[in-house]
Amino acid sequence: MRCTARLLTGISLAVAAAGILTAPVYAAGGATLEVFPSSAVPGGQVTVNTAGCTGGTAAGDAGSVGAGAFTLAPSAHENEAIGQFQVPSSAQPGTYEIVAKCAEGGRPIKGDLTVTPAEARGQAPRGSVKTGVGGALGPDPVQTAAGVAALAVAAAGGTWLLHRRARGDGI
Repeated sequence: MRCTARLLTGISLAVAAAGILTAPVYAAGGATLEVFPSSAVPGGQVTVNTAGCTGGTAAGDAGSVGAGAFTLAPSAHENEAIGQFQVPSSAQPGTYEIVAKCAEGGRPIKGDLTVTPAEARGQAPRGSVKTGVGGALGPDPVQTAAGVAALAVAAAGGTWLLHRRARGDGI
């Protein structure tokens, strides 16, 4: 009994330690970088804000997407900083990390921006898909009528055979 209790206690402590060691770095400060819209097209305008900067100002870096540096200035809300940048028209589709560094404290706050192709947004698919499967009523009414007739004959024959068997006449 003691061995089982020690084993379970050891496993519990190991799981708790693993949880502490793998906790995200940004969770300690609770600061996040909000990127709006989180999905943008090349040439689109992106707004970034954070409540993690005490002074309300920060230096932003969107170099990963090719936009370079931008400034986050104090917003109407206390201790919030807001800034904007434009996604370059040459930006390739993918997910990019946007970073802001607070003026006071200098710790980086990170957020993600997803760049999508311009033609993928706001357009419905056009054209047909060639799957090889036709509709229930194909293009040829003669073939459709022949298929329906074959099914009717098969159903009638099956019913007649089942009826004979039930009477005991055999097949």
